[in-house]
Parts: sequence; structure tokens; C-alpha cells
Amino acid sequence: MNAGERVNLRCEGGIAIKCKEAAEEVSEMKNFRGTLVKASLTLFGLCAVFAAPLPAQAPVDAGRKPVIVELFTSEGCSDCPPAEAFARKLEEQPIAGADVIVLEEHVDYWNKYGWFDPFSSPDWTTRQLDYVGRGNPYTPEMVVDGQSQFPGGEVQRAEQDIESAAGSPDTDVTIADATRDPKESEDFKVSAGKLEGSAAGDIADVWIAVTEDGLHSSVNAGENAGHVLYHAAVLRYLHKIGVAQAGGGAAFAGSARIKFKSNWNRKDVNIVAFVQDRKSHRILGAASMRLAS
Repeated sequence: MNAGERVNLRCEGGIAIKCKEAAEEVSEMKNFRGTLVKASLTLFGLCAVFAAPLPAQAPVDAGRKPVIVELFTSEGCSDCPPAEAFARKLEEQPIAGADVIVLEEHVDYWNKYGWFDPFSSPDWTTRQLDYVGRGNPYTPEMVVDGQSQFPGGEVQRAEQDIESAAGSPDTDVTIADATRDPKESEDFKVSAGKLEGSAAGDIADVWIAVTEDGLHSSVNAGENAGHVLYHAAVLRYLHKIGVAQAGGGAAFAGSARIKFKSNWNRKDVNIVAFVQDRKSHRILGAASMRLAS
């Protein structure tokens, strides 16, 4: 039996049963297994999928445009490690003109299938459902700048869409460390300039996020049992801090306080701010900074 036949049997057999059950909770979850395995494993090979983690995100050259790449994933899904390996490669900034900012968002609808993902959150599932609308959520799914959506293993599609996003108009977003208090909370100043590519009256939400690099898990149940899974920048926190409105000059200036949890490793934490059009979901601008230790 070749790889393609094996994939088809899994989709039509046991995994299809799981998808049917999950549909009752998250609108007919589908797994594009064939696409992922063919696209991702061809590029990385089986060794790269479960290899040791890559170095922290590479320094960004001046002039690159920030591009948010969201990866909806789960430690319970055997198709997700190749997509996460690709996301880690993207953090090395291989695409000219793009400063790729990865948000690896672990959904929770896989948790009942043998392995509870310690990084999962129903909030990330809700965010994915906001993107797909009446469509079908699945893992791994990649979303580039809130616009293009596709299976996380489609490497060529991802590279093309990131290049395209890097060439689009960019809203200037800045983020700066303001103050830190003894209770492990920290204030950050966020500003956004004129909303590029928006019409007068358009409304965009301003978000602040915390991601953490270097996370991994030794999985002992579910589809990835027996493997150590290494992750890209895992989303730890996401909060809307205000609204930016098109028309005129600067669209937003404000601050946000984040309370850091004890299990976050400060030396591996990144702070990300981005502005996202409320209607189209298009990400208009973004910025990131490494947390000072």
C-alpha cells in the first residue's frame, strides 16, 4: 500500500468517525491529510518533523514588512507536526521583504481523542471559527494576514501568499515596553498610524498577544504517541485593547497591561501587536518585540 492509499483509508475510516463526532461541536471538522503529508513531508522529510527545535526567530532586516501567519494546530493531530516544522522555518525569515510573525494557535477540539494538548484553548478554536465562518474548521490550517486560508502543509501556497502580503500597503504599528511592577505585570504602549488600504469609516480592532518560543511536549497518547513535538511561537495570550478608525492621521494610541504567568519563560516570550479590520479580518499592520529578561 502506498502513502496515498494509506491516507485515503485513514480519512475514510477511523479518522472520519472522529470528524463526524467533532462536527457536533465545531461544524464538521475536516482533516486535509493527503495535502499536508504530500506537501510538507516532501519538503522536510520525516526526520525534520520531529527534529530538535530551531534557534529563536532570526533578526529582521530593516525594510521588511511584518506579516502575521497564524497556524491552527493541535498536539493530538498527526498531520500537524510537519506544518509546525514549516512554521519554525518561517521564523528564520526566509522570504524576502517579509518579517514573518508566527502565531501558533492550539485548538481544543482534538482534546477528546486520547491526548490533552497543554497549550490548547477554546479561545483559539473560537478565533478559527471566526475565520472559517460557515466553512469547516480543520487542522492544520494556516491563515496569512487574516486573508488567505489553506491547509498548513501547502508550502508553496504559503510562500506565495506571504510574498503577496509583504507587498501590500502597511499600517505603521509600534509597540514599546513601558513599565514593570513587582507582581510580574508589565505595561506596553501601542500605537497605529493611518489605516492604509481602508476607507473612511472602516473600523479595525487593535490586539496585543504573547507568544512563547522553545516549547515542546513528550506525547504519550493519541495520534502522536511516542513523539516529542517541538513548536513554533505558541500563542499564550490574546486580548483586544482598543479600536482604530480609518480617516485622518494616527488611528490609535494606548497601553495594555499584561500579567505574566509563572509557567512562561520570560527569555522566550515575544509581545505582538496588530491591527485587524473588523469586517474583512485583514490584518492592516503589526509589530513585535522580544520581552526584556
